[in-house]
Amino acid sequence: MPTECISDLFGFASVERRRVEASFAGGSISSNAGGLLLGAADRAIRLVDRFAECFRDSRRSGLVEHEVRTLVGQRVFGLALGYEDLVDHDWLRHDPVMAVLVGKLAARRRECAPAAGKSTLNRLELSRSEPTRYHKIGHDPAAIESLLVDLFLEAHAEAPEEIVLDLDATDDLIHGNQEGRFFHGYYGGYCYLPLYVFCGRHLLAAKLRRSNIDGSAGAVEEVGRIVGQIRTRWPEVPIVLRADAGFAREALMAWCEENRVDYLFGLARNARLVEEIAEELAEAAVESAITCAPARRFKDFMWTTLDSWSCRRRVVGKAEHTQGEANPRFVVTSLTRAECKARYLYEKVYCARGDMENRIKECQLDLYADRTSTATMRANQLRLWFAAMAYVLLCALRRIGLPHTPFAKATCGTIRLKLLKIGALVRVSVRRIKVAMASACPAAHAWGCAATRLAAANARASPA
Repeated sequence: MPTECISDLFGFASVERRRVEASFAGGSISSNAGGLLLGAADRAIRLVDRFAECFRDSRRSGLVEHEVRTLVGQRVFGLALGYEDLVDHDWLRHDPVMAVLVGKLAARRRECAPAAGKSTLNRLELSRSEPTRYHKIGHDPAAIESLLVDLFLEAHAEAPEEIVLDLDATDDLIHGNQEGRFFHGYYGGYCYLPLYVFCGRHLLAAKLRRSNIDGSAGAVEEVGRIVGQIRTRWPEVPIVLRADAGFAREALMAWCEENRVDYLFGLARNARLVEEIAEELAEAAVESAITCAPARRFKDFMWTTLDSWSCRRRVVGKAEHTQGEANPRFVVTSLTRAECKARYLYEKVYCARGDMENRIKECQLDLYADRTSTATMRANQLRLWFAAMAYVLLCALRRIGLPHTPFAKATCGTIRLKLLKIGALVRVSVRRIKVAMASACPAAHAWGCAATRLAAANARASPA
């Protein structure tokens, strides 16, 4: 006869002569109560509704339990709440807060839950551009890409003085036999090489690519699409393209010069470039030896390659001596000396691009953008877009609800940990859904401020 291992009540060591007992009889409790802020942020920018409009549903409506909006919202909210795997949704579909977020408290069928399980969500992720017999939901890649830029434009009440677009490629390591699998020598593993485009904290593009390509491959097309969409709304706003040396390519620089877009790219050093700043390097070495501290000089000059560039371009060289050795660095730019002096150009404008790497880390580490483990690149690209939308949603929460709070500049992971993962008892009655959160929550004040601001934003956005 099998042994009964689970009891209704569990006892633990006494505290001040009081027995400590635990049971799973608390009722409808969720650890995601803070996620209600996500729902408010979504209503403020209508992300889920507009993202769902990028999908085409060919299922028979009378047999559908979970609408596309429910599926899309569930996946985006799940990623924002920290659930990276579809298998998590087999129990998350019963979570009362998730039911509130997707706007569906009860299923029509007795055997179903309010939200979808892993199998239904898996069919969504495997959808094709056009619906097929076995994949009834299709998605429009162009519409999804356009939506990311639209959300960026709408985040500004008026045109900014200048737009700086940061480009970067990063590794997305893969561990199976996914389509497009190639070994990358620099990263030392099989990976994809996605291309990201940010403007500050705003994500404008997340393009999945094979890794057997140059880091700048496809950049002209992505930048052309994004710039064209921006200029449709703000035709006169100056735009600057900023990236590391992997993007200092003739095709991209020539496109910028032809389309009134300035650029500032790192430039890979070589013997000719180093020779150009030899005098400045020597001066920096002398100063460093005297002061026992790093020393640097800057030189501004016109330069061209032997055969790959079509014209001479402005280059700024940093002649630095640090830790007993030379450390020369170079950038190439279309910005003139009158617009930006050499030292300021390098130290304040170019070096600021390093913050983009923090944004990529947020996408990959906090929102699982590198969870590209399905068989096809098409499905993995869709996964990347789901993670991108979760990032945009958390950015909207931070931008609208969290100014002047301790979380105004917090990462997505910190916002999730402090403001979203809050335990609560959920009571559903005929007239209301009451979510009683933990009284000891240390971020209760910031949470309340965010809820109030988001409610005000939604009230302003609602038609009179």
